[in-house]
Amino acid sequence: MAARKIRLLGDPVLRKKCRLVKRYSSPVVRRTIRDLRDTLDDFRSRHGFGRGIAAPQIGAAFKIIFIRTHHLGPLINPKITKRSKRTFKVWDDCFSFPDLLVEVNRHAVIEVAYRDANGAGRKLRATNGLSELLQHEIDHTNGVLAIDRAISSRSIVMRSEFKKPA
Repeated sequence: MAARKIRLLGDPVLRKKCRLVKRYSSPVVRRTIRDLRDTLDDFRSRHGFGRGIAAPQIGAAFKIIFIRTHHLGPLINPKITKRSKRTFKVWDDCFSFPDLLVEVNRHAVIEVAYRDANGAGRKLRATNGLSELLQHEIDHTNGVLAIDRAISSRSIVMRSEFKKPA
């Protein structure tokens, strides 16, 4: 298992616009995909949640995300090609600032073009929860964090405060 340290808010790699992958079968790309999978699985086993992770979160400045939900596996060079006008509010969380929740607006439906691990072109239509997840992870590959998309300054809270009874 190659679980890597998750980079935390303030680490400069999280603000970098990542490089496009050109050689899908290169050893560094294969290792990054494996490390993303293992790091996500390790985080899920220790914390009980987590559906996706992006390469910059493990210090790799590539446009690669790894999803463990409806679509299992890596999405290389993911790009949102269509967005619905309809949006919804969601309390977003992130491995890179695990103690915070951020209320953001996300598109209800998106379409994503990407390459699979073999370099084959793929398209994915995502709604609601998967749409939100993909937008979050693709933002990471562009140096954008959920806190940058907060609805307001009051839309960032500590997880422990959010879970307290009213």
